Amino acid sequence: PFRSARLIYHALEDTPEDDAFVHSVQSDAQAYVGSTTSLLRPESRKASESFRAHLENLLLGVIVCLAPPPSVPPAAPVPIGIIYLTSPRPGREHHRNSYISVDIVAPHQRQGYGSEAIEWVLNWGFQIAGLHRIAIESLSYNEGATRLYERLGFVLEGRKREAIWYNGEWHDMISFSMLEDEWRNKQRK
Repeated sequence: PFRSARLIYHALEDTPEDDAFVHSVQSDAQAYVGSTTSLLRPESRKASESFRAHLENLLLGVIVCLAPPPSVPPAAPVPIGIIYLTSPRPGREHHRNSYISVDIVAPHQRQGYGSEAIEWVLNWGFQIAGLHRIAIESLSYNEGATRLYERLGFVLEGRKREAIWYNGEWHDMISFSMLEDEWRNKQRK
């Protein structure tokens, strides 16, 4: 259940390998500015370890890996990103809402891995976790992400105008969501 056509999803562990990978993702400036509203600055290993620990406590936080081709001896999966679903805030679990965040490292972007990982997370969220609504946001300067979310069937909910300061200019935060029934209808097609 923790794989899709080309990808394997594994739990984040308190290991030097996972810490190093999370740090490499957090240090990838191109991926970082495309997926977060946090201030771009050099990331310390301690901050990356803290982020990894935070991911372990979410509804779902996994490392996205390329499945290795069959070989003898078996090759190890290659980590290419992180995807997670937020946990509902205490006292709001009954609403069954969550947010997706995805980071695919630069060398593996624009190859369909982000869409495949998001599709897998939608399946896990609606089918396994029993969520009703899953949201995702994009930044107006990341037009590729906006097109991807629309293509995957997310519905535009709104726009926070000039909410993000990046690269000397103001940009919008664009909000999308998908409801369980919309996802189920999409699966039937």
